[in-house]
Amino acid sequence: MKRKQLLGLLFMTATIFTACSNKTENKTENNNQLKKETNMGTIALTKTEFLEKVANFETSPKEWKYLGDKPAIVDFYASWCGPCKSIAPILEELAQEYEGQIYIYKIDTEKEPELASAFGIMSIPTLLFIPMEGAPQMAKGAMPKSAFKEAIETVLLKSLENKK
Repeated sequence: MKRKQLLGLLFMTATIFTACSNKTENKTENNNQLKKETNMGTIALTKTEFLEKVANFETSPKEWKYLGDKPAIVDFYASWCGPCKSIAPILEELAQEYEGQIYIYKIDTEKEPELASAFGIMSIPTLLFIPMEGAPQMAKGAMPKSAFKEAIETVLLKSLENKK
């Protein structure tokens, strides 16, 4: 009899644990979707989204044409990369500070190797600073927040001022 009770208890515990795990996963998915939709923070991109929002290098491989409506930073990273992890919170802060002025995109090179290859990414983190007009500028390695802010002000936002 005790064995049946113990098995029943184990089954009930496993069921509750599974339900809680699924709820947490769904909540995380919902939060990620909300973040993408409201543009709060950095925005993870797949190759398809990159081709639609940043540049379609498949249709015009020799000519850079930025498709966005605001300047952008693209962070090529990997989840196991220490320097990538160190700049992730900085990029989140900057995305909130410059909300409405720039986009900050993130591309996981492990999940999107074709994108990394198309841009010749050999080390991570590699950051692509994309002004509204002109060629993007690439920076490699982790940078302090002050360096990011300087690049945003001089490369990305200055190009908008010159346009006005």
